[in-house]
Amino acid sequence: MAFIIGEKLAKQYGTVRALDHVDLSIERGEWVSIMGPSGSGKTTVLNLLGCLDTPDEGQLLIDGQDVTRLSNAQLTEFRREHIGLIFQQFHLIPYLTALENVMLAQYYHSLVDEAEAIEALKRVGLADRLHHLPSELSGGEQQRVCIARALINEPSLLLADEPTGNLDEENERIVMDLFTRLHQDGHTLVLVTHDVQIGRQAERQIQLEHGRIVGFDLTPAKVEENIDEIMEQLWMLKETDQLTLDAFVKAHGRLGEAYIKSGRMGQLFALRGNEIILTEEGDMRARTLIRRHRLAETLFSNTLSMTDQQAEVEACVFEHILSPEMTNSICAFLGHPRMCPHGKMIPPGPCCVQVASSQQTAASSQ
Repeated sequence: MAFIIGEKLAKQYGTVRALDHVDLSIERGEWVSIMGPSGSGKTTVLNLLGCLDTPDEGQLLIDGQDVTRLSNAQLTEFRREHIGLIFQQFHLIPYLTALENVMLAQYYHSLVDEAEAIEALKRVGLADRLHHLPSELSGGEQQRVCIARALINEPSLLLADEPTGNLDEENERIVMDLFTRLHQDGHTLVLVTHDVQIGRQAERQIQLEHGRIVGFDLTPAKVEENIDEIMEQLWMLKETDQLTLDAFVKAHGRLGEAYIKSGRMGQLFALRGNEIILTEEGDMRARTLIRRHRLAETLFSNTLSMTDQQAEVEACVFEHILSPEMTNSICAFLGHPRMCPHGKMIPPGPCCVQVASSQQTAASSQ
């Protein structure tokens, strides 16, 4: 299940239809930008996700919790425990220092820990500005105090409304670099912006107009990652002689069905009725991905003594970044294993073929 699921979300203010039966889905750890012109419904979506408002119609699940069924007091509690908010206007208390502003947020969460607050400010690069008032900080520094404040309760969801709107180019870059690092650390980020260049730094963009979603865009890296995931899934179906569209949709939902039917992956496989046939290029790509993944699983499980679940999570990251040379080095280090910890076959690579050939030659000469 996706981390955030919104179904038929509608919101009206007087005669203005702010949201018109919107469906959206956001995965855990994903960085999504919500984009569109003024009045498109961006801030309304953010307010719903932040439990600052409730929809007139529809259902909204955040980490499995249906927040549309919560009372106002329960929404406040949920927001306090699970959500970090960053606004265009900094909302810092002017007579409190940077450190005291962050500690004030701790007080709101019923946990005051000065060392933790200092660490949060260090994390955003403000170790030398702890005791400065907001008036003594630049706009970018004030925004970074806001980010530290938002992170103090270790939220599972971080929401930002036009976080660079009041910043110059240099401070904009610093703040966006910080968001990039937070995303790399696994935070789920939703950023509202009208700035196309800012929005494109997220891995996915949702386009809104007149309260309706009119488009989804993925960055090229995310498109390639999605294709990689689909090719791995197709390989696993091939291993069990179930390489059909019906089996793919049944096993993995409809995540990749649009890709399969769109034709954008035509060089990797052919769709003949219900049957999926991998091309030579597709077979090689899927084989390479599965090999990387299962070698990484084996490395983490056997060498680092990780649990199967931990090894699986780490392998999902490493499979996209291992070079062929490093993959072969890991394979050789592990002794060219044939099976992964789950008992699945590891497709042999060039290094395995060379070793097998050398062994066969040595055996023949004896």
